[in-house]
Amino acid sequence: MFEKFLKLIKNKYFLSVAALAVVTFFIFGVNYYTRMYRSNVDIKKDKLLYIPTGSEFNVVLDSIKKNNLVVDIESFVKASNSLGYTNRVKPGCYKIRSGMSNRTLIRMLITATQSPVKITFNNIRTPEQLAAKIATQIEADSLSIIRYFRSMETPNNYGFNEYTLISMFIPNTYEVYWNTDAKTFFDRMKKEYTLFWTKDRDEKAKIIGLKREEVSTLASIVEEESNKRDERPIIAGVYLNRLKINMPLQADPTIKFAINDFGLKRVLTKHLEVKSPYNTYKNYGLPPGPICCPSISSVDAVLNTPNHKYLYFCAKDDFSGYHVFAKTLAEHNRNALAYQKALNRERIYR
Repeated sequence: MFEKFLKLIKNKYFLSVAALAVVTFFIFGVNYYTRMYRSNVDIKKDKLLYIPTGSEFNVVLDSIKKNNLVVDIESFVKASNSLGYTNRVKPGCYKIRSGMSNRTLIRMLITATQSPVKITFNNIRTPEQLAAKIATQIEADSLSIIRYFRSMETPNNYGFNEYTLISMFIPNTYEVYWNTDAKTFFDRMKKEYTLFWTKDRDEKAKIIGLKREEVSTLASIVEEESNKRDERPIIAGVYLNRLKINMPLQADPTIKFAINDFGLKRVLTKHLEVKSPYNTYKNYGLPPGPICCPSISSVDAVLNTPNHKYLYFCAKDDFSGYHVFAKTLAEHNRNALAYQKALNRERIYR
């Protein structure tokens, strides 16, 4: 009888332990599921989480808190510990979407599944301007970009020299990862430059007798001469005609570049005396490199120049932004005089 009683107690004890284990496992399972799989992101629209290079978990956590990216920060921390994310932080830009669970969010961060960012640059005249523009769009700062640009080894590494390197940067919109550094940015631009110079463009450059860098240099002058795309091919033709007969280009934009005064509205005789390889009034041929990052349309304007015999052009006296073209110096002088009188009427003396 006593043995049956002990057996009954053991059975009840076993059942109790088993029941407790089931309940404990159930509670643990529910908590684990809640922590890992239940939505922990409730935002009205997608947000970007930027994690700088070298960041530790506390930096990520602070950013998540500051931007209110998760509902339950404690469950996010526990999930991060469970999945080993706290010691595997990777830099980048990550798109956070409403409805994401801790597991989905953390897996994205662990695998560094970034969302590309779009970078755009145009109207760039100097490397400093380029660096400043790009630094607002990727992690690399302007100082690191300009230092890399000015490094003695950089131009040669990409097949350029110190004057022509800027022609490698084709103004456009590109997708890159936010944590791109200076070298990676340059590598990408060289790749885009190579893709840009198709067989068709190379053949057209050969026909007009210019190398790629020379096309970019002439295109930069053409771009600074006019913001009217429809007349840029004609202007390019003027300069090509001058090159053919070994006539100085006498391009005012190169003077503005040489004296570093891009806002100058009237080029005076004193400006033409500046000692610079970019002074195309004193030096024959093209300057040593581009005076800006020429747009694709300006490069193509040079490559698709119509045949004409114009050797001169001058801004129209109506300040429309267009130009009048001339084949002879006498005709050009009349056009130039009309424009100078218009400048005087408007009291534009410099």
